[in-house]
Amino acid sequence: MAPLKSGIKLKGRLKRYVQTSLYLGFLLIAVNLLVYLLSVPAGLVVTGFAVLYFGVVLSLQFYSKPVIINELVSFATQYGQIQRVLLREFMIPYAILDDEGYIIWTNRAFEKAVHKEKGYRKSITSLFPSITREKLPGETEFAEVNLTFEDNFYSAKMRKIPMRDMVDSSDIVEAEEYKGYLVAFYLFDETALKIALKEVEDQSLAVGLIYLDNYDEALESVEEVRRSLLIALIDRKINKYIAAQDGICKKMEKDKYMVVLRRKAAEVLQEEKFDILEEVKTVNIGNEMAVTISIGLGVDGYTYAQNYEFARNAIDLALGRGGDQAVVKTPKNITYFGGKSQQVEKNTRVKARVKAQALREIISSKERVLIMGHRIPDADSFGAAVGIYRIAKTLDREAHIVLSGVGATIQPVLDLFKSHEGYRDSVIIDGQQAMELAGSNTVLVVVDVNKPSITECPELLRICKSIVVLDHHRQGSEAVENATLSYVEAYASSTCEMVSEILQYIGESIRITAEEANCMYSGMMIDTNNFTAKTGVRTFEAAAFLRRNGADVTKVRKLFREDAIEYKTKADAVSQAEIYKHAFAISICKSENIQSPTIVGAQAANELLNIKGVKASFVLTDYQNQVFISARSIDEVNVQVIMEKMGGGGHLGIAGCQLTGVSVFEGIGLLKGTLDKMINEGDLVID
Repeated sequence: MAPLKSGIKLKGRLKRYVQTSLYLGFLLIAVNLLVYLLSVPAGLVVTGFAVLYFGVVLSLQFYSKPVIINELVSFATQYGQIQRVLLREFMIPYAILDDEGYIIWTNRAFEKAVHKEKGYRKSITSLFPSITREKLPGETEFAEVNLTFEDNFYSAKMRKIPMRDMVDSSDIVEAEEYKGYLVAFYLFDETALKIALKEVEDQSLAVGLIYLDNYDEALESVEEVRRSLLIALIDRKINKYIAAQDGICKKMEKDKYMVVLRRKAAEVLQEEKFDILEEVKTVNIGNEMAVTISIGLGVDGYTYAQNYEFARNAIDLALGRGGDQAVVKTPKNITYFGGKSQQVEKNTRVKARVKAQALREIISSKERVLIMGHRIPDADSFGAAVGIYRIAKTLDREAHIVLSGVGATIQPVLDLFKSHEGYRDSVIIDGQQAMELAGSNTVLVVVDVNKPSITECPELLRICKSIVVLDHHRQGSEAVENATLSYVEAYASSTCEMVSEILQYIGESIRITAEEANCMYSGMMIDTNNFTAKTGVRTFEAAAFLRRNGADVTKVRKLFREDAIEYKTKADAVSQAEIYKHAFAISICKSENIQSPTIVGAQAANELLNIKGVKASFVLTDYQNQVFISARSIDEVNVQVIMEKMGGGGHLGIAGCQLTGVSVFEGIGLLKGTLDKMINEGDLVID
């Protein structure tokens, strides 16, 4: 091996090791001088040895050092080749990218994983579309992306390799302030891990509760000798449905079941949209009333106890929304299925009496009562507030109605309330005044709304510790939390009907004035569209109670007469309606020169239901930089579910929503898109 040029020198420990023999030679010279002092012949002998020693050492220094350097360089070269081979044969897919994301070099494992030959030099995005240039490590040193490729799951980890030092030390390139870099790209196959985790997740338990909505009513509608057969058929239907999914169903009470399923089975039930809801209705052995059920399912909880708590919350939501539906609750969201039947009115008033007594105790324990409805209040919201105000005054408690804005629609009702002798200016207060009065000795009664975000003053819900909720709207995902008393009945025609019943059980000494009775009667009349929609026996009984207390039908009718402009606007909305899919009437209500265009829009939606073939009507109104949608139906379409898809809610036959940041025509597009999607997914059926 030819010696290398003398420009290469040893350093470090190896240099010190090689020079040690030379240092020992200098020590030998010093010893030789000492020997001369003792004996000259002996000194001559040592001198001869020193000359021989230096000859050998110097010859090794000049002839062996280049050989050592050549061997070291050869080893380093072979070591680098070994490293390159090892990296090339590395079992983890590995590639080097430039700062634009183009592939520069790949190893065999990478080529095998992506099925490409050596020398593939295209962009990494061509292989993995989810890895765009923005996801490459630029400002950060590291980046990680989860991706899929040919049914395999990978975790792609990328590390930035700055090129500044290499450019500075290069003899062939030169660049000032160079900021280029390479990217080391690693692919970690997580397919087996994902499959294992999915298997574990699918095998985790889900807890469900199944309640019969109208158990007593259904049994009463069938002959006594057939009742046991009806119960047996329902039990068999439910148990067979759960057993088909390898689940366990245990009857806890006469009308309640507990269900345990695998999570995978719960997903299957959701994909099938809980068809048991419709199957149970087919059980008929002469019963006049079809049996309906409600299902609450808790999934993905951290513990079994949490899944059970989710199931309890879900069944409460299902019942609060009117029954005949399934609700699936997870830590992140709530999903609704079904809800196509009108809830049956309960004949018994036991619940109303119990709630009335509870309300009496709560109000009696506090010094002050604040009564709050929803924003842009209607006659039902204000009428119910008037009823609660009378209860509070009868119990000798200070009471205030929170009312920040008054529309033209309820202005006549408000004037009527103010006209009675006992009215004081301090009864009606705004939200700011209410917050100043709120405290630990105050009870807040929320009427005609159970969604905190649309109440008159949401801040009051956070300030007041004692809260009562009275509402007839179906519950949604958003609800008033930690309510001391919650009385939400979706079968009630209006909140005024509920308050009228409570008034009859709150105490014998209660007396309402004719003006207050008219306010409550007007709320019932508006919400039932002059007692033609969603009325039952208890609705007319409540109306009769108000009539006995001085409600004047003629006076109430005069309160809601329309002016000519509003009437013409409503007529225009009806005349210009578009019949979409031969089943849905969609129109626009103008808001110019109209004090309460949303009310006019709602009235137009009611009118559109009188058209033959129309299953649901939707009227859009542009008002206060928002688009209000009033949705109405009779019995064939659940407009509540449609509006919930668009961020709203309501009843099966009366619902609405508010859209922000869109025009009326964009709102129509969103509405049609929602209808098309629900029809395609089977959530809406049109003949």
